[in-house]
Amino acid sequence: MELMKESGALTPHLAGVTVGILIGLGVYTFGYANGASYLTADPAACTNCHVMRPQFEGWLKASHRAAAVCDDCHSPPNVVQKYLNKAVNGFNHSLAFTTGRYPDDILITERNHRVANAACMKCHLEITTPILAPRHDASETRCTSCHRDVGHAH
Repeated sequence: MELMKESGALTPHLAGVTVGILIGLGVYTFGYANGASYLTADPAACTNCHVMRPQFEGWLKASHRAAAVCDDCHSPPNVVQKYLNKAVNGFNHSLAFTTGRYPDDILITERNHRVANAACMKCHLEITTPILAPRHDASETRCTSCHRDVGHAH
């Protein structure tokens, strides 16, 4: 059986096997990591990986516990963007854990920081608008620069 064509392209058989292996690995990883729990809004899903336990425990002590769950601050409000964000984060998390390349003290990514900051601004629009308009460039202002412990008390 020929695996490569003269042009260097994969044969349909090898391409199918490759796609099948990738799908199989994805399904296995999704199941092993309890991926379905991340499709819900349950904050306990964040504790599926041990490095997130301090963030979850911090949220339990934080002032926003009564008002917001993880998705409220860490997912975009648009349903398509929300699940796209969850898919990107899920892929990155599974890659990090599969390869063992993750810090014990987990840090928020720049993209996720923008999502969280936008959530602050949206929920607290009546407060943020008068503050940001005259004093700050809103694109550079981060609510968590001053209010770091609001979502996750440390």
